[in-house]
Amino acid sequence: MQRDAQRQVYDAMAPKLYRTCKRYLKKEEEIEEALADAFYTIFTKLDQLKENGAFEAWARRITVNMCLQQLRRNVNFNLYLEDQKSIKVADNVQHNALEEEDLLKLVTLIPEGCRTIFNLFVIEGYGHKEIADMLSISEGTSKSQLNVAKTKLKELVNNYYYQQAK
Repeated sequence: MQRDAQRQVYDAMAPKLYRTCKRYLKKEEEIEEALADAFYTIFTKLDQLKENGAFEAWARRITVNMCLQQLRRNVNFNLYLEDQKSIKVADNVQHNALEEEDLLKLVTLIPEGCRTIFNLFVIEGYGHKEIADMLSISEGTSKSQLNVAKTKLKELVNNYYYQQAK
């Protein structure tokens, strides 16, 4: 009985949580590892869920934390990107009306450190203090990296949508 319930939860939540992982991680094997770790944690710590109505948000928070664990191994969030070279745009980004899906594709082109902070702040709704604590950086670094991410994203949107729409 419990296996059937877990399968139903997995089937319902896996696509959403996969997209969450994909916002933070690029390599398919890292995404799958973070997702598997997230489901393991969700199923083994279900007794810690305080409100049944908050399950989806709780599961997403666990998933984000698994992605951050993965990133902490590989990314220096204190690295500043002023000298970052121009960003190569993927061929699968369409050059017409800017849709949410296209914007999320452009976000994946931002360097990992500032992309992670952008996702945490803009999409997940964390504050700079929370982000700083999660990533063991200063609030100033979080703010600076968010600013870099916004600047890079604006540059990508201008270069690949508005200039080519003319």
